[in-house]
Amino acid sequence: MRRSRLTKKTERKTKKTIFLSIVGIIIVLILLYQFGIVFLINFSLFVTGSKNQQSNSTQNEINFIAPPVLDPMFLATNSAQVNITGKADKNRDVYLYINNSQVDQTISDDLGIFKFTENLEKGISQIDSKVKYKGKESDFSNSITISYQTAQPTLDITSPSDGQQFKKDQNTANVTGKTDPGVSVTINGFQAVIDNTNNYSYILTLQNGDNQIKIVATDQAGNKTEKDIKVNYSQ
Repeated sequence: MRRSRLTKKTERKTKKTIFLSIVGIIIVLILLYQFGIVFLINFSLFVTGSKNQQSNSTQNEINFIAPPVLDPMFLATNSAQVNITGKADKNRDVYLYINNSQVDQTISDDLGIFKFTENLEKGISQIDSKVKYKGKESDFSNSITISYQTAQPTLDITSPSDGQQFKKDQNTANVTGKTDPGVSVTINGFQAVIDNTNNYSYILTLQNGDNQIKIVATDQAGNKTEKDIKVNYSQ
């Protein structure tokens, strides 16, 4: 019975594969005899290392530039000069922006720490930073908003009036008045209560005789307004 053409083709392909395998084995044996197994191992490591190096190079190319991180700061200051600190990757060019304008540049140290000393303009400043490295730049850092203000807060006293007299059962004085938003008020060192319309109040216990009352308003920047009044209590 005659064999089909497909069968003959398959047999030829199988014989060719076997022949090539035998030739490959012979070549490996010759290399082993001539150069030894160390040569083959080193050659294999060389090929593997080249592939890994190409892979690492590709990964480095796609890595993004990490943005810096600014340290938290106070919300307001009465000093024009402020220190701005943060952290980035080590030995990177760090650029500082205030109100969207680049104002300064420094290099992070071996720990990635950087510092700027800047003079602010009065009012509110938005502070950001970014890193530039090998022609690429990072996204902006976290933003910090700080208010530079030097004006003293307003402080009005509604009661008591300066020189007011208190007698017998009137051994307390309700100290009240008004100030600005975001301002704290103390009465003789004690914290007053301030409502949502900026009215403050504190009930002060009076001692027999003259009582000195010191009222101090302090804003978030540290600016202060102080007023003193005197009242008299007779038992």
